[in-house]
Amino acid sequence: MTKYIFVTGGVVSSIGKGIATASLGRLLRNRGFTVAPMKLDPYINVDAGTMSPHQHGEVFVTDDGAETDLDLGHYERFMDVNCTAGSSLTTGKVYSAVISAERRGDYLGGTVQVIPHVTNEIKRAIHALAKEQEADVLIAEIGGTVGDIESLPFLEAIRQMRTDVGHENTMFVHVTLIPTVGPWQEVKTKPTQHSVYKLREIGIAPDVLVCRTDVSLPSDVREKISLFCGVPPQAVIESTTVSTIYEVPLTYEEAGLGDFVVDRLKLEKRDANLVQWKQLVDTLKNPKRSCTIGVVGKYTTNGDAYKSIAEALTHAGISNDSHVHIRWIESDNLENGTPPESFLQDLDGLVVGPGFGGRGIEGKIEAIRYAREEKLPFFGICLGLQTAVIEFARNVCGLEGANSEEMVEKPPYPVIHLLPEQKEVKEKGASMRLGAYPCNIVHGTLAEKLYGGQRIEERHRHRYEVNNDFREMLQNHGMIISGVSPDYRLVEMIEVGDHPFFVATQAHPEFKSRPNRPHPLFEGLVKAAVERKANLVSSVL
Repeated sequence: MTKYIFVTGGVVSSIGKGIATASLGRLLRNRGFTVAPMKLDPYINVDAGTMSPHQHGEVFVTDDGAETDLDLGHYERFMDVNCTAGSSLTTGKVYSAVISAERRGDYLGGTVQVIPHVTNEIKRAIHALAKEQEADVLIAEIGGTVGDIESLPFLEAIRQMRTDVGHENTMFVHVTLIPTVGPWQEVKTKPTQHSVYKLREIGIAPDVLVCRTDVSLPSDVREKISLFCGVPPQAVIESTTVSTIYEVPLTYEEAGLGDFVVDRLKLEKRDANLVQWKQLVDTLKNPKRSCTIGVVGKYTTNGDAYKSIAEALTHAGISNDSHVHIRWIESDNLENGTPPESFLQDLDGLVVGPGFGGRGIEGKIEAIRYAREEKLPFFGICLGLQTAVIEFARNVCGLEGANSEEMVEKPPYPVIHLLPEQKEVKEKGASMRLGAYPCNIVHGTLAEKLYGGQRIEERHRHRYEVNNDFREMLQNHGMIISGVSPDYRLVEMIEVGDHPFFVATQAHPEFKSRPNRPHPLFEGLVKAAVERKANLVSSVL
């Protein structure tokens, strides 16, 4: 029987439930268990696809094309698993399913209510994912904070799960804040106590408390939390701020959480294999080299808007034994007449990231021109590929006014245009080219060298593509089409020759990067950046 762990949060939002969930999954994966992560999001949106990155951070895309909360990215990276559409459940999805069932007459004329119909749909989705993934353990994070009215149906559903599958098969983990106040930084447990009381009002008694704190908890404080919150002292897990999020599983393991979970759920006792994880954390904390990568984007004021790109660069740093310092550059700032070298000249590499709409596009184009002309290692992602094509068309092919149909109505040279199958699409939600698609890599290209093969698969999220009417012209002027769809219809990757590293892809490779398996394109960029820095230092010496 699948075991179920439910992770809730209290006191404040953004407390780190996603990292706690991912880290707990890592502990179980280290012991060889099959783990299925899941996010239960209380918002009424059907999915995250139409949400602003300024408000909600990046949209994470799964292989099967689901647009989800960014926490699924943490799950995939920490647990080294692939999530599916079933891994993300929202209030919008739940009510859509319930209303559809009511319209079909599935409830046989009964009054449709939150209990049992909505809660039953939530439980059905949880069980369905456990069966789909053949999971030993399913870990579900409930979004929001205990006390939010939006979360109540999900909390009631997981309360019922304990009755349905048994106490020994369910576990409640509550992530809470332990603040310090006053001139002496006194540790305060009252917010945690009130959060647990609120959880108990709903009928849920936590089995484990993960206490987010900036200071180590004295033994008397841990005993107080144990007494007032009704959990064993060994289930009060101190979670202090660490230098890298990938250290969190190691701190949990050291605190005994892995063994506690195994005992509590009566799982088979297995040794935890921590060797690889300890090695990558050690490299992150003690790298031999360093480089600075600039990321030019439209949403850099929100640190979560390009979360997977930041993590993919970190992973690439591990394999290159290098600390990757990321400099976030808002593309708008490159459009006010300030020379691009003011922002870019001391970089070792450049990423131009994804986005939608015309704001900041000229800034991205200007950054790419600088990278191409100054031989700065460059990597373009999604819109980064499209703006690289626009820049090349304008400044190498001489097509003045070349642009994308997304940015300008009827440009003189529409080198980027709408996918033909998108022309009749009216709704924005879940209507783009989404999910994993195959790509054929051209022999002899840098892409082939990086991937180590000619057949790959990457995740996508876009509506526009390179206009094939200009493909031959681009190639005649030196652009290399290094990746295409199997039917040769879509340009998936481009390169520029006579450049240390100039690669762009229509896909989102950042979604598939792992700390133990860095994505080859990011790995290649960081390698080129480290080499550029070393060469510049050598030339000075």
